[in-house]
Amino acid sequence: MSASLGLTGPLQAAIAEAEELIANAPFIRIEADRLEGYDYLAGRIRMALQTAFDYDLEQPLFINPTHQFSRQGLDNPDAVYFHAYLREGVSYVIKGRRGTSADLSFQVMGGTYSADSAATSLMAFDDRELSIDDDGGFSFAYTAEPGAKTLIVREVFNDWDTETRGTLTIERVDTVGRARRPLSEEVLRKRYEVAARSLVGSIQTWFAFPHFFQYQEPANTLTVPASTPGGLSSQFSSIGHYELAEDEAMIVSVPRCDDCTYQAIQIGSDWYASTDYETHQTSLTKAQASADDDGVMRFVISERPPALLDGAPAPAANWLETTGHRTGPIMLRWQQLSRALTAEDGPSVDVVPVAEVAKRLPGLVGLSAEQYAERIAARQRAVARRMIS
Repeated sequence: MSASLGLTGPLQAAIAEAEELIANAPFIRIEADRLEGYDYLAGRIRMALQTAFDYDLEQPLFINPTHQFSRQGLDNPDAVYFHAYLREGVSYVIKGRRGTSADLSFQVMGGTYSADSAATSLMAFDDRELSIDDDGGFSFAYTAEPGAKTLIVREVFNDWDTETRGTLTIERVDTVGRARRPLSEEVLRKRYEVAARSLVGSIQTWFAFPHFFQYQEPANTLTVPASTPGGLSSQFSSIGHYELAEDEAMIVSVPRCDDCTYQAIQIGSDWYASTDYETHQTSLTKAQASADDDGVMRFVISERPPALLDGAPAPAANWLETTGHRTGPIMLRWQQLSRALTAEDGPSVDVVPVAEVAKRLPGLVGLSAEQYAERIAARQRAVARRMIS
């Protein structure tokens, strides 16, 4: 029997360090928070291995590192994310076929996010700048500029039921057609070391990241829509965080915007990750939400159902479930905008007792258990069609 090469030692140590970070997170209040943290840890381990072993600078391809089993960075439930690593000065060809999603965007990042700073956006554009043929096909070349490290592609869906995914590939011009380099002990050792650094670094990063933005604001407030820092050229966002008692609700009122292809709201957890958007309604797009006669969408964020049906508490169409979280981040996004947004386009916030929501929102319509189950079933089916993991 051959002797062990001892290659996994750094990763084993990193997993133990990461577990201590998770177990001692300062925002853990109840056991459910801790258990959620361990589930989050599994996703971080998965991402770290994927980062180290699936990405290849010589033979690049698009990897989907963020999804329902690997949540990070307040991931958007409406988006499929693709990443490819770049090498400065090297030429690439990106090809694809446009699906029918609301937005397809490309962004070149310099460096990576860390616990100390955000990555730098070197270039960002969406599919409106592509030449797309009648069959949806497109192709463009890109030579990685100084500082370019990662190409990120986001395919964002406004209507989960009808919009379809496209296809996407990347080729490095000078290595396409070549065999991948053979494995060696040195290469594998380096990959395990990269996985170890990535694991601990990602947890530290997302612990710190919301304090750069969301937690600069007072609780239960939302910012005026602004161009997303380090984000896409045509994306605006409004950010904040909630702090609600079990019997409180936050009413978020925002005008429906017809000058963008995509508009949405989501809430997350203190792990700075999306919460269960498959079997709970924790996000809504303008296609999924209802607007009142005045053109305003009024969302209710609460633990308890905010509507009344036959005098009993009931879910509502625009209800966002906090799923046991007393605190967490909030983000509203507008993408593929044709104009800049102003304060009038942004949200307003009221915090009220859940029992008073129906009085404050006379147009609030309660949903039966069967109706709400149908909504959740539709979300599950849509995620199954769209997501890759």
